[in-house]
Amino acid sequence: METISHWINNQLSTEKSERTGDVYNPATGQVSAKVNFATTATIDAAVDVATKAFETWRHSSLTKRTQVLFAFRELVNQNKEQIAALITKEHGKVLSDAFGEVTRGLEVVEFACGIPHLLKGGFSEEVSTGVDVYSIRQPLGPVAVISPFNFPAMVPMWFFPIAIACGNTVIVKPSEKDPSAIMFVAQLLKDAGLPDGVFNVVHGDKVAVDALLTHPGIKSVSFVGSTPIAKYVYETGTKAGKRVQALGGAKNHMIVLPDADLELAADAAINAGFGSAGERCMAISAIVAVEPIADKLIEKITQRANKIKTGDGTKGADMGPLVTKVHRDKVASYIAAGEKEGAKIVFDGRKVEVDGEGFWLGPTLFDQVKPSMSIYQEEIFGPVLSVIRVKSYDEALKLVNNHQYGNGTAIFTNDGGAARRFQNEVEVGMVGINVPIPVPMAYFSFGGWKNSLFGDSHAHGTEGVHFFTRGKVVTSRWLDPSHGGINLGFPQNT
Repeated sequence: METISHWINNQLSTEKSERTGDVYNPATGQVSAKVNFATTATIDAAVDVATKAFETWRHSSLTKRTQVLFAFRELVNQNKEQIAALITKEHGKVLSDAFGEVTRGLEVVEFACGIPHLLKGGFSEEVSTGVDVYSIRQPLGPVAVISPFNFPAMVPMWFFPIAIACGNTVIVKPSEKDPSAIMFVAQLLKDAGLPDGVFNVVHGDKVAVDALLTHPGIKSVSFVGSTPIAKYVYETGTKAGKRVQALGGAKNHMIVLPDADLELAADAAINAGFGSAGERCMAISAIVAVEPIADKLIEKITQRANKIKTGDGTKGADMGPLVTKVHRDKVASYIAAGEKEGAKIVFDGRKVEVDGEGFWLGPTLFDQVKPSMSIYQEEIFGPVLSVIRVKSYDEALKLVNNHQYGNGTAIFTNDGGAARRFQNEVEVGMVGINVPIPVPMAYFSFGGWKNSLFGDSHAHGTEGVHFFTRGKVVTSRWLDPSHGGINLGFPQNT
């Protein structure tokens, strides 16, 4: 059986690991590989390598950095199918979803290729006689990226291309559930000409995470995952003196006003709620139906859900399995809790029939959901949609704004005034207007509000560039050689 090891200094680590984890194929339920878990000594070795590489990489020209990223972009484009296949094999999402994930990650690579323009400073001439002031941005040093299982290629790509382009070195700690995609990416970076030690991958669990969070050589940490862990990462990392951007969980609402196109809204609910088996932080999980349209909307959603084929992501299914049996059972427990609390099950994913011993759970829809229920309050991270009926726009807005999460939201309406009011009044970081999953392009920044984000910086975009650099202001005076002499006084404005 394959054993997946660490990638340090542009090569596979040969160290023996006392602790390993199982990597499953979620469609079969079988272990497909073992992954080595890092010790604190492993982390020390990776940080030492990244620190040494930083001494050279930070002084590499912007032209050199962008040339490497351009070459990497071309290699990823040439190998999209292989990366997608690895994602499907270990995560379970269907191949089209996996392919789309790689494409969205490439957008950040392409954005980072323009880093020379984004690193330009400002210059003010003659702020005082013979005195100029200018600003520059410089890299931090070795930085860490701790990424989740649901997007094993895309989420690391939100961070490392910008970090590398800015002159930093990187250590990625991927999810131990699906580690192979980022290992393939590491090889492509080497093939693109990235020097030894600039990009490293360490595998593991809390031991590896804590070692990265507290290591004095790590200058920043970027994290995506559940809110409890995001809060822990933020508090632990900042206590250790690091910059931290920790993106947490979500409960994304889709408000449907009475004037909305219900065909469009139903399509959006299906795609955003059940795509990637609901295992994404931008999935729609709460549909807020402003009466009197709830019954019609539920009917249209049900018609579409009945056509969804759940199965192996490599064999033409619309929706794949969940990533592990533990996670599948957790999502199923939420369905049981919602039923016990009095919500009405319109269709029940626990009854799905699929060949094979995979971690299956079909699409699920609840009606008559109340804000006090656990299926509304908590992030389920599975193919479960809840319909909450309200009487007005104001009631719908209050629901969104009162929720602990503020990652993404959407409104479906044909009323431009209502949409404009919503985008101004809603307390959420990313807003869609007739767009169910409002993930911004790479040149804008990604991130939520409230308990969906810990830290002051969102991912990629201008905020990402600022996160991976420090500003420095230089005040300069070069005396005219013809003047000479000594002048111990303050510069005079003339």
